[in-house]
Amino acid sequence: MMPKLGNLRLFLVKPMKIFWVLGVIIVLISWQKVDCFEGLNVTEMVAYDEQKYGWVLDNKPLMVGLTLISSAAAKGAVCLDGSLPGYHLHRGYGSGANSWLVQLEGGGWCDTIRNCVYRKKTRHGSSKYMEKFLAFPGLLSNKLSENPDFYNWNRVKIRYCDGGSFSGDSQNEKAQLYFRGQRIYSAAMEELKSLGMRYANQALLSGCSAGGVASILHCDEFRSLFPGHTRVKCLSDAGLFLDAIDVAGHRTMRKLFGSLVRLQGVGPHLPRSCTSRLNPIMCFFPHRLIADVKTPLFLVNAAYDAWQIQASLAPASSDPQGKWYACKLNNAHCSAPQMRFLQGFRRQMLGAITRFGKFRKNGYFINSCFAHGQTERQDTWRAPGSPHIGNKGIADAVGNWYFDRAETKIIDCPYPCDRTCHNLVFQHL
Repeated sequence: MMPKLGNLRLFLVKPMKIFWVLGVIIVLISWQKVDCFEGLNVTEMVAYDEQKYGWVLDNKPLMVGLTLISSAAAKGAVCLDGSLPGYHLHRGYGSGANSWLVQLEGGGWCDTIRNCVYRKKTRHGSSKYMEKFLAFPGLLSNKLSENPDFYNWNRVKIRYCDGGSFSGDSQNEKAQLYFRGQRIYSAAMEELKSLGMRYANQALLSGCSAGGVASILHCDEFRSLFPGHTRVKCLSDAGLFLDAIDVAGHRTMRKLFGSLVRLQGVGPHLPRSCTSRLNPIMCFFPHRLIADVKTPLFLVNAAYDAWQIQASLAPASSDPQGKWYACKLNNAHCSAPQMRFLQGFRRQMLGAITRFGKFRKNGYFINSCFAHGQTERQDTWRAPGSPHIGNKGIADAVGNWYFDRAETKIIDCPYPCDRTCHNLVFQHL
């Protein structure tokens, strides 16, 4: 499905460390699996510098139980293996009792029968393997100090078990695979509406990585669930995947998305504003969709996205001699020509949001970090030492945009000017 990182140890510079466990990498931040890193197969353990950052290790995030959608089976809204999809819901209270934050889980994609057969025996392909309880840090935190704008909302994480960013609708009988992401999304929305979301006065759809793609794909659909007077907006974190040329002159992401769109029957569910003029494969790329999304949309993205560098810009298939190996492990080891290549990628990303940014309703926070996913982790969302551009952190930027406190379009200066980044660094065992 995704390129393996080999026999490496991954560290998160400032303030986290990551360790391999039996050759398999699982991301844990404050005992939470962080979905944005799934495509990188990374295992991360919290190692806060308490004196420097003022954290205490027993400050565990809220753990929220899994609920399966019992009505989904009758609608054919099932995971890759045919099991029921699910979600985690923590109820809001007080001023947030009638506000809803819905987060679409991320975790890479499966684009071949072989990869999807493997995936259906994991938590991203079957509810049989999903955790019964999931941590809610960052954007989902229930603590005022950690999440001042959304802490007391109804906060939901919809589990990701279709491998196609909640967008496919087909099946493969021989392999006993169900590609029902679109149906899962619809069934989950119906369930949440029945639980009170239909009466929301405020709603925010979010997602990270593959979930960030899904939040863009479903943004206007999400808006249509509510009456006109409801404030509805969408947030995509680390979802700005580009149709970029890799170090060998290939288009690795186009190949991946092309296989995915064909296998999972995604085409009919992509926005007509795009498919009426472009091949559906091109319309799975978020940068070709964002300017036509009618609902207000906010993008949080690292300009040097760690997942895209690893998996789409310098994958092993395009770097057989390993010239990019040291650079991929640690950005400090990139040569001058390699940094020029990555600066070109940053310029391509900024160019991709130009038309999108002309609309007042939209916003973005593009920092010059080597990271992937910053809203679902407490250390990058809102914490002592969290990433900032000027005097604005990510939580502040998103809140200002959502509540119309300020027009929020913030772009960082190029690397290496930002000293607040929590960069990912990979090291040999």
